[in-house]
Amino acid sequence: MQHPYPQPDSRCVPAPVSAKTFRDYQEKPRPPPGEILFGREPPYTVSSPQPTTSPMFRLTNLLFLCLFSIALHAQKGDFTTPFEKDQNVTATYFEAIDFYKKLANAFPQLQLREWGATDAGFPLHTAVLSLDKVFDPAAIRKQNKRILFVNNAIHPGEPEGVDATMMLVRDILQKPELQRNLQHVVLVVIPYYNIGGGLNRGPYSRVNQNGPNAYGFRGNAKNLDLNRDFIKCDSKNALTFNEIFNYWQPDILIDNHTSNGADYTYTLTMLASQQDKLDPALGQYLDQDLLPRLYADMKARNWEMTPYVNNFRDTPDKGIYGFYDSPRYSSGYAALHNCIGFIPETHMLKPFPQRVQVTYAYMDVMLRVMNEQYEKIGKLKAEAIQHTMTRDSFPLDWTIARDQADTIIFKGYEGKYKPSEVTGADRLWYDRTAPFERKTPYWNTFLPAKMTAKPYAYIIPQAYSEVIERLEKNGVKLQRLTADFMPELEMYYIADYKTRDAYEGHYLHYDVQLDKRHMTWPFHQGDYVAFTDQPSNRYLVETLEPQGLDSFFAWNFFDGILGQKEYFSSYVFEDLAAEFLQNHPEVKAQLEARKQTDAEFAKNPRAQLDWVYRQTPHYEPTYNLYPVGRVMEGVKMPVR
Repeated sequence: MQHPYPQPDSRCVPAPVSAKTFRDYQEKPRPPPGEILFGREPPYTVSSPQPTTSPMFRLTNLLFLCLFSIALHAQKGDFTTPFEKDQNVTATYFEAIDFYKKLANAFPQLQLREWGATDAGFPLHTAVLSLDKVFDPAAIRKQNKRILFVNNAIHPGEPEGVDATMMLVRDILQKPELQRNLQHVVLVVIPYYNIGGGLNRGPYSRVNQNGPNAYGFRGNAKNLDLNRDFIKCDSKNALTFNEIFNYWQPDILIDNHTSNGADYTYTLTMLASQQDKLDPALGQYLDQDLLPRLYADMKARNWEMTPYVNNFRDTPDKGIYGFYDSPRYSSGYAALHNCIGFIPETHMLKPFPQRVQVTYAYMDVMLRVMNEQYEKIGKLKAEAIQHTMTRDSFPLDWTIARDQADTIIFKGYEGKYKPSEVTGADRLWYDRTAPFERKTPYWNTFLPAKMTAKPYAYIIPQAYSEVIERLEKNGVKLQRLTADFMPELEMYYIADYKTRDAYEGHYLHYDVQLDKRHMTWPFHQGDYVAFTDQPSNRYLVETLEPQGLDSFFAWNFFDGILGQKEYFSSYVFEDLAAEFLQNHPEVKAQLEARKQTDAEFAKNPRAQLDWVYRQTPHYEPTYNLYPVGRVMEGVKMPVR
């Protein structure tokens, strides 16, 4: 049966995301938004009506008064959520969108906008709550306001954010005392991100979870985990998310989740962008100011929190490790754009109503803190953007400092062992009659494991359209060559790499070794140039440098270079090889030396011929050549 929810309007397309310099970021007006489905967009221009007593005028006026009366009634109407009707129920995708439609029709401070496609065929929406009805991000920043971006149902089996945000948005619209927390903040919400997973609804997939009675599935319509897709963007969801995120350029991201893992007393644990991986200005603020304030305010509301329980030493009391949030994850992706990301993780075994309540409280606390500290947050983000534009090197990978542990007070349950009724082996269980409070080591210092010097510019062949598309959706300013161009530049040959087994639709490369060459190389009219003097530098460097943990090379966007395209027939090449060695005695000496030191090589005629082949001009120069050029010094390029 077809659901009565209307199909997306093909005319409704998102506004283009234009590339920005830092001055653009501060001052340039944003392009007009796409079609607004619900809510109003000021300013309004109302011309003075000409006096008339025509029947049509009286009928129109009467209709206007009726609609106005209905709108007033709607503002006082029933906005009860499915969760409030039954606290073991979470809203479906359709119920959530219908709820925001109803709110936006009643309150002009809320705008519901349809963006691009998702893999499920339904559109992604944003609900924007702006008390003064300004819905343009550049205008909002000009007002010196901050932007909080909330993402819900990335894993629809973890649905607390869906219901908590519906209630929070409604309460702010209806309660003046809550509106004080948005005097300097605009709230942007994706009501339901993983729509395909939400449509795959049932009561069984979260076997470890205590309610609700039905919920969505972790994988999306293509069975992808969207919290591994922020860089590779295999899903339409992620491509649209990239565009929305960079249109709004938020100051803080909240991506609501539910945990798996150990048992403990806390209803909410918190994962934040790793402070060492943020720009220093933001990292210090997060560690010394924002996090302590959030912990204190939540404790004052009787929702005491602890860091996300990422334990590899049996039970959490043995120690907790900071989570390595690489850019494939939402908080790591946010950090590439100088946005502080938070992943609230409610505890799976706590009752669903408590999990919704604590998520509501957390978002409310965040709004209050942002509203109070809006000046400081804006100043530090501007400093971080300026630093990103001008720094000369960037980290590509990180390692945890295992010799640097803090100590936190952790409140858990004793982990004990008893024989399994299924296997007979000892099994772990947590004794809720034996709570404890004890000091626990917390390793949360990360150090750069790889660094790279920033080039003056990258040149990307136009053939790699998927890479270009992702750069553009992330605000990277690109120019194009207007003529063929053969510069002196730095190129990489992939000297070695390892590949993991199938993971989220890819065979992910890692431990990449590079052979750096200074050479001339031809690029062609229409190829793309990205100068590295822009706010998106960090995203640009970490995706285009092959040694980046989540680089486009790691995610297989350049795998065509890893296969040799031309070979030789031994019986033909034998004579060419002999002639080449005769004309190049120094190469012949190297061959003989290799035979003396490598017994296997000495016994393998084909390997010897192949070694000679690689020394000749016949060997293809593009084999293992990473095609993105690094221009290291300022040079005039034919670009537009």
